[in-house]
Amino acid sequence: MALNLNKNLKLYYNISEVAKMFGLNESTLRYWEQEFPYLKPKTSGPAKIRQYQEKDIEQIRVIHNLVKVRGFKLAAAKKILSQNRKGADKKTNVLDTLIGVRTELQALKKQLDYLQ
Repeated sequence: MALNLNKNLKLYYNISEVAKMFGLNESTLRYWEQEFPYLKPKTSGPAKIRQYQEKDIEQIRVIHNLVKVRGFKLAAAKKILSQNRKGADKKTNVLDTLIGVRTELQALKKQLDYLQ
């Protein structure tokens, strides 16, 4: 069996790492946990330290896309997720791919501009 170098070996992320991934405040993540019942990171110890897994990060990615990228209010985001969860997931994946392609194209354009 081949070694998969792209696999993320980290199982849990703390709230500050997740907040940094999405450019959010930690308080925003805590608030989203109250508003979206399926977003429940594991907590450990007497201090109730949040431990986010990949599935939690995917939930946050979808919410972030709806609220911060596409500009929906929280109530509208909840409604979209309750009515068409798979559609929202798919649109988030497509948008992430398009953003990645745009970034690569911008980098290529800079390289071409430098060559001229």
